Amino acid sequence: MTSVTSLFAPVEDDLAQLVENLKQLIGARHPVLFAAAEHLFKSGGKRVRPAIVLLLARAVADAGVEISPRHRRLAEITEMIHNASLFHDDVVDEAEMRRGVTTVNYEFGNRIAIQAGDFLFAQASWYLANLDNLEVVKLLSEVIKDLAEGEIQQGFSSFDVALTLENYLEKSYYKTASLIANSSKAVGVLSEAPADLTQDFYEFGRAVGLAFQIVDDILDFTSTVDALGKPACADLKSGNLTAPVLFAMEEKPYLQVLIERELTEPGDLEEAIALINHSQGIARSRALAEEYAASAVQRLAKLPASDAKQALIELTDYILKRLY
Repeated sequence: MTSVTSLFAPVEDDLAQLVENLKQLIGARHPVLFAAAEHLFKSGGKRVRPAIVLLLARAVADAGVEISPRHRRLAEITEMIHNASLFHDDVVDEAEMRRGVTTVNYEFGNRIAIQAGDFLFAQASWYLANLDNLEVVKLLSEVIKDLAEGEIQQGFSSFDVALTLENYLEKSYYKTASLIANSSKAVGVLSEAPADLTQDFYEFGRAVGLAFQIVDDILDFTSTVDALGKPACADLKSGNLTAPVLFAMEEKPYLQVLIERELTEPGDLEEAIALINHSQGIARSRALAEEYAASAVQRLAKLPASDAKQALIELTDYILKRLY
């Protein structure tokens, strides 16, 4: 299977510079926060979100509009917002592992993790304002609001068997797809691309984000702890009902009974996992992810052929191939 790193070859140098810039932006005057951020950087991460920003910028540049320092700063802001959300998510989830290493809250405590997340959000907002583009400020400010809304929705819907697929997709948009969609649209705005192409960038990012989240939710049931870099079935244990669970409940009524009592009796979790694995929940979730991936590719049709465009197309294929 093609590695995601090789897909980003057209922006490999850009991404390397991005990581160094982020370390400078974050760590200059805050050594403790820098140590926390450095711990997260060391855990790897695929840099998918800034890579999409840079690939879209290069795809437009190949059409005659040069990639600019503002595109690069947008990619940095996107990664800042993403990492800030990870700091906060891990505190809320009481997570001890991410990407195969201990979380920042586990290493430094909740107070430092929350402060580091707040600092990154503040830094992102500062650099966003300095782009001097009101439309882009509005787009990325919407993302920060959406991240909070997604976390709130997830908290209030824990073990809620009345949750619908539409509710799940809305929450997935807020928590994952909004950042990719709005930062992708911001590329079009900064590139002064036509309105229809800018909207295509938004729809591309939205579809990629939803496909990515659905695949992640499938892998929570099908992958190993080592591959996930965190405990398997963590979402189900915490009452976060994802696409495989929602589809499985339609087939397996007893699964709803187990979830309604919050998997509190001995053997409940194991039985719930078995019911999901013996249903069409995972297959139907995979089909849904494939629909979004195909939709994402269609949204790139107006871009001329280029290495950057091809990398974006192959990225959607990579997302699905993570399942195999």
